[in-house]
Parts: sequence; structure tokens; C-alpha cells
Amino acid sequence: MNPPTRYALVAYVKNQVGEFVEKLRKELHPELPHLAAHVTLLPPRLLQGAESAALETLRQYCEQVEPFEVTLGEVETFIPVTPTVFIRVAHAAYRMREVHDLLNVNALERQEEWPYMPHLTIVKMGAEEQAQHAYRVARMRWAGFEGARSIEIRDLTFVREQGPYHWIDLAGIPLGTNHRARHFSQQR
Repeated sequence: MNPPTRYALVAYVKNQVGEFVEKLRKELHPELPHLAAHVTLLPPRLLQGAESAALETLRQYCEQVEPFEVTLGEVETFIPVTPTVFIRVAHAAYRMREVHDLLNVNALERQEEWPYMPHLTIVKMGAEEQAQHAYRVARMRWAGFEGARSIEIRDLTFVREQGPYHWIDLAGIPLGTNHRARHFSQQR
């Protein structure tokens, strides 16, 4: 029997930070399939209704949220809870929490397993010892990163889990009421 289908809402990181994380992830855990760098606004969840209802909720509520920027802080880990290494969102994390709380409604509503903490995952390892090594390497590399440490959150992507480490994009959802004008001006 297949496990129930999970969904999530992410913002892809398509700048130097995203490239840095994807390259580092590939180095630290080459067996993992490629996962695009992203910050998660709604962690994986089962829907409380139809996929179409969840998508409609996202479109409706995302119009109320203007695009914003977050700044990344230090490399941290969720050890011993989970062998995950990540970069913490240091500035404007409150905006991500506000968006999370706004969108955690209707078909998307879920009592989170862990308190929501805005972050950019670098890698989730198989064991704590591997994660400790990845943490040390990531801290050293991040300290030497010379690019901008900010991420613009302008568009979100609703994704569905197809299997372990395999997610597919279902829909892109722009933030704000001016998204139609932004989209048009970007096409010119």
C-alpha cells in the first residue's frame, strides 16, 4: 500500500545562495537525488480536502501577501531531533511565520509536528555522525561565502511528494495583488 500523498509550499532559491546550497548538498550527500534549493513556507502535510481546494486557498491568500526579502544567518543543525543541517533565516523570519500562519488554513491546515522555524535546508543525512561532519563543513564553507545572503520571496510553488526525495511542482503562485502587472512587465 502506498503512503498517503503529502504536499508542501516552498519558495525556490534561484540566486547565488541557491547555487551554493545545491553544490554543497551534492558534495556532502551525492547519493541524494537533486533537490532544488528552497525555503519552506508550509512543511509537508496531508491535505484536509481536495488538491484543487488547497490550490484555490493558496491563490486567494497569497494575493494578500506582498513580496518580501529575508536574510540568512548562520549554519545550524536540528541534531539530535533529526540529522539535518540548515542555514537559519535571521532577518524577516517573522514574515515567513506570518505567511505560514496565514496559509495554514482550510484544506492546508495542519498541527505541525515541530514548531515552524524558517530555514534553508542544506542536507538531511542518514545519521547523526554524518550530520555532525556535514555541519562542520557547511559552517566553514558558509563563512567563506562572499555573495549576498538574502533571498527575495516573490513566488511560491505548491508541490506534491511522488516518492522519497522526489517532489513535483503543481503550481507557481505569485505573491501580492500586483502580480499580473509584474508578470506583464517581466515579459516585455
